[in-house]
Amino acid sequence: MINLPYIAVTILLLIGFYGLIFRDNIIKTVISVGILASAANLFLVSTGYRAEGITPIFTAVPEDMVMVFAVPQALVITAIVIGLAMTTLMLALVIRIYKEYGTLDTKEIRRLRG
Repeated sequence: MINLPYIAVTILLLIGFYGLIFRDNIIKTVISVGILASAANLFLVSTGYRAEGITPIFTAVPEDMVMVFAVPQALVITAIVIGLAMTTLMLALVIRIYKEYGTLDTKEIRRLRG
């Protein structure tokens, strides 16, 4: 049985790590961190999925009904907010680096620093 969400998580992780390791542009690094955060969020949502599950908002549910696991969904909502704050901070640092060095290439910044 093919589990498509986990395959998508693996692909997103590979893309994110590739961008972190092999790209010299700081903007591409920020994008790669965002892709890694999306992979983590997709993984958490996938763990809470139940086939033919219902939302856990009812107080009286028949015994034969299966509910989805709501904790990963709550964690993902929190992770999205944290990811937004993290991305904002990284982009603010990118702007500061660009104003200081005039480039976003990490090799060039290392050269300019001496």
